[in-house]
Amino acid sequence: MDQIRPLFKNKKLYEQATHLALAGQKAGYERLEFLGDRVLGIIVAEMLYTAYPNEAEGLLAKRFVALTCGKTLAKVAKGWALDAFADKSAKCIRHNKSILSDVCESIIGALYLDQGLDAAKQLVQPIWEPLMRSYEHAPQDSKSALQEYCQKHFGVLPTYTLIEQHGQSHAPEFTIKLEAGPYIKMAKGGSIKKAEQEAAYLLLQEIQHDN
Repeated sequence: MDQIRPLFKNKKLYEQATHLALAGQKAGYERLEFLGDRVLGIIVAEMLYTAYPNEAEGLLAKRFVALTCGKTLAKVAKGWALDAFADKSAKCIRHNKSILSDVCESIIGALYLDQGLDAAKQLVQPIWEPLMRSYEHAPQDSKSALQEYCQKHFGVLPTYTLIEQHGQSHAPEFTIKLEAGPYIKMAKGGSIKKAEQEAAYLLLQEIQHDN
């Protein structure tokens, strides 16, 4: 059952945020994704600021990264069953964490345009509250974890290189090449920071699999 569509007054915004995106038509949702990223960011930042009044900025930042990373967004998108709307001719989309995370952000951006920040908060807060509380301590982000691993096992720091930048200025896509010891990993993201975090996460997954 579609949990999200009934929340919208303007159904065209919902269609733009979901069906076009999940059919592989990035132009249909990239602007909403750009907006949703910022809306989610301010909501989650406010939640963290309120929930942890005595925590330092650096620890809040680690919590923020964990709560807004692609893995978390894809998990939320699957919880909303958004993957069920993927074009059946492109089954890989259903399991593409990057696309699902983008759609999650586009939904939030579309609802913000439809009804404002309060409506976006009503959607985000009940879902992100238990996610936020699931971390007893500030989690370590993938880049930091990979850096520690590389120093310990390879004696060198990982290096990140910007390979490509595509898209318009309002919705760019960056491709990052990560080199860490004998490993090389490529990843994409809507910002250099997101692409680097995604590459680090994927590389850590590969290292865990190898070990």
